[in-house]
Amino acid sequence: MTPRPAPPSVDRAAASQAAVAARRARAAIKKDVSDRTRSPLEVASAAWNDPASPEAGLRVRELLLSVPSLGPAKVDRALGELAISERKRLGGLGSRQRVRLTEYLISRTPAPPARLTVLAGPTAVGKGTVSSYIRENYPDIQLSVSATTRSPRPGEVDGVHYYFVNDDEFDRMIDGGELLEWATVHNSYRYGTPRAPIEQALAAGRRVLLEIDLQGARSVRRAMPEAKLIFLLPPTWEELVRRLTGRGTESAEEQQRRLDTAKVELAAQDEFDAHVVNTDVGVAAREVVELMDAPAGATAFRPNPTPTEGSAPR
Repeated sequence: MTPRPAPPSVDRAAASQAAVAARRARAAIKKDVSDRTRSPLEVASAAWNDPASPEAGLRVRELLLSVPSLGPAKVDRALGELAISERKRLGGLGSRQRVRLTEYLISRTPAPPARLTVLAGPTAVGKGTVSSYIRENYPDIQLSVSATTRSPRPGEVDGVHYYFVNDDEFDRMIDGGELLEWATVHNSYRYGTPRAPIEQALAAGRRVLLEIDLQGARSVRRAMPEAKLIFLLPPTWEELVRRLTGRGTESAEEQQRRLDTAKVELAAQDEFDAHVVNTDVGVAAREVVELMDAPAGATAFRPNPTPTEGSAPR
C-alpha cells in the first residue's frame, strides 16, 4: 500500500491552531458553567442549535463536571442512568439522549432566587395603569402596595392601590422602621413602601413588583442592591404632557410642578437597569414581566423623549 503523503506544514500549523482555539473555547464554556454565568442547559441548547459550535464539541462528561454541585462519582452515575458514553460529545447525542439529558439538567437547575423589581418613571407615564394590568393578568406576581399621605383619586381603593394614611400615621411608620423607603414627591405628599409584606413575599419565593417614584427607586437600590430597576417611558414628551393635562386630577399649578419634576426624572433614566416605552399598556406590561426574569443587562428600546421648549403648559 502506498503511504499517504503527509499534509503540508502550513496545513498542520493551521490545524494545530484550530485545535488550540477549540480547546480554549471549550475551557471558556466550562468556566462559564462553573461560575454560573451560563446554565448547562443553555450550553446544551447552543450545541444542538449549531453543530459547528464549540458547545457541540464539548463532551457531556466535561459539561456535567463543570456544574459546581456535581462531582466525578455523581457524573459517572448520571451518565450510566442516561445511557450516555463518557466520551460522547453534546453535538453527537441522539434525539432520545437529548431528551433524557434535558430532563436531567432541568431537575438539577435550581429555581432562580426571588428578586424585587422596581417600576419607576415620570409622572403621568402610566405606572399605575401598567401595574394594575399586571395585577389583573399576572396573578403570580405580587404588587407591593405603597403608603401615601395624599387623598385617593376617583376609583382608588385603600389597601389595593395605596394605603391612604395621615401624616401622624406616616410618621409612626417611619419611626417604627416599617418602611423600606419613603420620600416627599412633587414637594407635597409623602409616599413609602411597607417593608414587611415585601420581605415575606420574597422569603416565600414570590416575584414582587414595586411601583414607586425616582427617589424611592434610588432608596431601594441602596437598601437592596440586588433589586432590578425598570424605567417606564412615554413615547414622546408631548404625549406625557397630554396625558397629564388630560386626566384633569390636578390644578394648573400642580400640573406644572409635576412636569418640572418629570424633566428631572427623565434625565435620570440611565440609572436604571432596563427601559420600557409605554405606548400600549398590555405590551408594556408584558415587557415588564419578561424583564423581571431576564438576565442582567437586558433592556428594551427607549427613544429618550427629551422635553422641548414650549411644550409644557405654563
